[in-house]
Amino acid sequence: MRQVWCFVAVCFVAFSFFEAPARADGFPDHAVKIIVPFPAGGTADAIPRLLSNWLSQKWGQPVVIENHSGAAGNIGAELVYRSAPDGYTLLSAPPPPLVVNQNLYPNLPFDPTKFEPIAVVAIVPNALLVNPDKIKANKLAELLDYLKKNPDQVTAANQGNGTTSHLTAELFQLMAQVKLRNVPYRGSAPALQDLLAGNVDLMFDNLGVSLALVNAGKLKLLAVASAKRLPSLPNVPALTETLPGFESAAWYAFVAPPKTPKAVVDRINADINEALHQPSIEDGLKKLSAEIFRSSPEQAGKYMHEEIERWSKVIKAANIKLQ
Repeated sequence: MRQVWCFVAVCFVAFSFFEAPARADGFPDHAVKIIVPFPAGGTADAIPRLLSNWLSQKWGQPVVIENHSGAAGNIGAELVYRSAPDGYTLLSAPPPPLVVNQNLYPNLPFDPTKFEPIAVVAIVPNALLVNPDKIKANKLAELLDYLKKNPDQVTAANQGNGTTSHLTAELFQLMAQVKLRNVPYRGSAPALQDLLAGNVDLMFDNLGVSLALVNAGKLKLLAVASAKRLPSLPNVPALTETLPGFESAAWYAFVAPPKTPKAVVDRINADINEALHQPSIEDGLKKLSAEIFRSSPEQAGKYMHEEIERWSKVIKAANIKLQ
């Protein structure tokens, strides 16, 4: 009988040992680090900073943003991928390192599909922006006419090879049957700086930061890449009006290292979704032209899987290859 009770006790201890990591009680009990794989100054950086302040107050712990840019987001993503799966190191990223780069880089040092999805928090439409001193066209049709008469003469800045900015430009070239000269940068902020300076002619960028530059008269907005015209910009045409089916948006998600316990993922998801209901967060995202996208971890994972398939088709059609 004593042997039976010893066996039961051992099983109970073993079961408790394996179950313990799945509990989210007391999370977090120290600082949480959010890695942003792009430079400060763009929407990819602004959105997690907006949420981090509220989460820090909610959790009673510091929530620290660290920028680790380079290789279209791969450097920061790999850092998180190899971090402890305990919820204390998270990745906040737009599409490239999560759904695009596995179709571009032949020797990616991590598997994006193994991240634990937490939430997709916001979507920001991409838009076609031009330097008014370099591009005189005031309408998309005028620009298309100029591009067809001057192939490979107009320079297009992008946030880096493999970014949505780059892929949107490639999609534009395929559908409009024009040729641009792509110029990659390490993030949206430096690309916009060169666009403002007139070192490049145009750019596909999300409206999060660039809309303020349009409103200040420093850049010209020719079209948005949303499914239809934006209610906030009723006079700006959608690209799909000229190029049927053209649609492109940047979205921003939170993921955790592979094998992070579901209980921890669910806790973070619940708190992020609570943050997205706060008036201050809603207002901050509105100023970034971001549409709130509340999601469960399962919905986030499904959305990202659909995005992998969508951009894979563009990459193959445009025959984009990176080393």
